[in-house]
Amino acid sequence: MRHEPAQNPQWPYGTFLQRLSPPVRSALLGLGVRRKVPAGQILIHEGQQQSHLVLIEEGLTKVTAALPDGRTALLSLRVGGDLVGEMSALNDRPRSATVTTCSAARYSVISSERFRAFLRENPDAALELAAMVSDRLRWSNRRRIDFSSYPVKIRVARVIAELSRTHGRQTPDGVVIDVRLTQPELASICGASETSVQKILRELRTDGLVDTDYRRMTVRDLPGLQQVGQIHADEC
Repeated sequence: MRHEPAQNPQWPYGTFLQRLSPPVRSALLGLGVRRKVPAGQILIHEGQQQSHLVLIEEGLTKVTAALPDGRTALLSLRVGGDLVGEMSALNDRPRSATVTTCSAARYSVISSERFRAFLRENPDAALELAAMVSDRLRWSNRRRIDFSSYPVKIRVARVIAELSRTHGRQTPDGVVIDVRLTQPELASICGASETSVQKILRELRTDGLVDTDYRRMTVRDLPGLQQVGQIHADEC
């Protein structure tokens, strides 16, 4: 199914489309076949030998990986403007994770051949791709350090503060995190048990730092949350 791209979207900070100049962005948006799918659709399957890329134009997706004990780990979230599947497209290895839509989504499927040609023709885009991969590696390394260095409460506070920065929307009541995460998913990304996360969320609510309702969270006091998460100015 072919669809027209969203008109004049505001690509979130740090996404691949936001990093590109308008002409290069337009060239990338013209490369693929556009599709529109509902929530719960798997865009990329872990372990499959595929080489195409997915350029998310609208919607929220989650990146997950299977654990040896049968559970699923939530690795990251991707939004409109993000590129996924670039690793397999560039190194011809099987997919390292599964990408699933959390909401209705619009995206483009781009063949690895066309994407490689695009990078050759637009070296600035190749540099931005390297920067994006570097940022993702930095985020992954930070999560590993968090898991080994901090107790659960600090990890939860750090993840919520990070989500408020990357997916937050300022309102009169605070920063609304526009990500529908279940508590098991939040526990997965924090590297903690669901019971521990439930307890910590109650403490954060009691302290007036966050409010939660059905799969939505509002950060009432971001500086206070950052203090709990021991987040320094150079990490914000």
